[in-house]
Amino acid sequence: MEWMRGVLVVMVLTACGAGNAWAERVILFLGDSLTAGLGVEAEQAYPRLLGEMLARDGISDVRIVNGGISGSTSAGALARLRWYQQITPSILFLALGANDGLRGLTMEEMARNLNAVIEAAKARGMRVILAGMELPPNYGQEYTAAFRHVYHDLAARHGLPLIPFLLEGVGGVPALNQADGIHPNAEGHQRIARHVYPTLKACVKTAGERPEAGKP
Repeated sequence: MEWMRGVLVVMVLTACGAGNAWAERVILFLGDSLTAGLGVEAEQAYPRLLGEMLARDGISDVRIVNGGISGSTSAGALARLRWYQQITPSILFLALGANDGLRGLTMEEMARNLNAVIEAAKARGMRVILAGMELPPNYGQEYTAAFRHVYHDLAARHGLPLIPFLLEGVGGVPALNQADGIHPNAEGHQRIARHVYPTLKACVKTAGERPEAGKP
């Protein structure tokens, strides 16, 4: 039922009425269980923490929407983005691909899927931040290098701000992860938020004016 979290968020936002929900800039986080906050409370997940950090810095005219769904790959991302159009996001934080890599899916397919999401978001005037992932060494040097290259290539092609590794300083650190060694604990999410914050804050500051459709 993890997927219902994102559905309920949009239902609540829509029910609030256009006068309130549309007055704020919406930051949509599109990701998997790492973004959904699997194993921690909703308020402990890094998207919520980032919203609090922005508010503390006096940036209060933003609304955080956590579109993370556990187990998701890049395959259904475009359909999910289209569904979230009703809340008119200003910024898309795209953090998908971890499950693609762990399941050994082709990098070509992953690149096509992510590229389609980026193009669709830009066509709707959203600014996009791309968050990359890293795979464990046991997946082989060639595969892990190709996986990493997907994010760098997409960021360069579209002129996007890139966070090379979402779990920088967290991945592989037992004290910052749950017992499964994969999903960050509450402290790990705090570390992710601090890592991501400078990039997100810079993007929010330049998103006061929505860019023309088709531009980064």
